[in-house]
Amino acid sequence: MQITTLQSKIHDIRDQKIILDFDLAMLYEVETRVLNQSVKRNIKRFPTDFMFQLTQEEWISMSS
Repeated sequence: MQITTLQSKIHDIRDQKIILDFDLAMLYEVETRVLNQSVKRNIKRFPTDFMFQLTQEEWISMSS
């Protein structure tokens, strides 16, 4: 993946730089559900602020 493509996947939400799960999955060449399962199975390895769920308003604002 080229650096410009990767940079376009980084979003600023809640004053944090984030990458959406489906973009991370594409980066690691796995299915999104597999990435999410791995995180859930190893949740103790991740800081508490590692992930959060977008609100509907945040998702809509990203789409426009």
